[in-house]
Amino acid sequence: MAEAEFIAPALKDSNKNEKDLPGFIGKEMTAKEKYAERMKKLRDLHLKRNEARKLNHQEVVEEDRRDKEPANMDARKRRAEYILKDEALKAECEANGKNWEIEKLRNVGADEADALDKRKKSKMNPDEGFSSFENATFRKYAGLTKQIKPDMELYDTNRVKAGDAFYAQAGTVVHGVHKDTPDAIKKMAEDVQKQKEKREKFSRRRRHDPDADIDYINERNMKFNQKLERFYGTYTKDIKDNLERGTAV
Repeated sequence: MAEAEFIAPALKDSNKNEKDLPGFIGKEMTAKEKYAERMKKLRDLHLKRNEARKLNHQEVVEEDRRDKEPANMDARKRRAEYILKDEALKAECEANGKNWEIEKLRNVGADEADALDKRKKSKMNPDEGFSSFENATFRKYAGLTKQIKPDMELYDTNRVKAGDAFYAQAGTVVHGVHKDTPDAIKKMAEDVQKQKEKREKFSRRRRHDPDADIDYINERNMKFNQKLERFYGTYTKDIKDNLERGTAV
């Protein structure tokens, strides 16, 4: 097998442009120049360290500020930005003589506008608790009417069939004109049953139980006895039963 011929790589002239070489490679640099270059690099490192320290401090301050803010701060900022933008557009529309309510709805979809309208209406009638039987009855009536899904075809059929009696007046005889369907009667029965089950789940705290044993002389003594029963009742049950039966040793 023939030996491969070795070709030595070409050597570059080491004396060429030695003065242009960076760092300490240059042979023409004096000790003073080398010291100056070292000091320059050291100053650059100090500047980079100070810059990094400054940026780190800024991040720490910003993180501390975010931690002290409320949990909903981002949502409040977005809400504030939306209100400012909304006010600016409203002022622009009023300046141009346009109706703001109409212009605002141009960029809102039909489904989104419907959902927004329902949400607004639901907030217009909040449940403020019991105030009077009249208000409670009206709220119940409003809730039941919202559940009604009218059948317009059946409505038109009954209106034609009943004639003038459909819109009854003071002297109109309506007895025997309308007859409830079995589905309507079943629906009413199911609703009454649901109301009954819902009422059974209601509970009211009673301060005094007339059926409980009276083992106190005043309200303070009653509270004290209740605490004793809560903490030591399981341990003293046998003793109390024996005392009531008269079999205590």
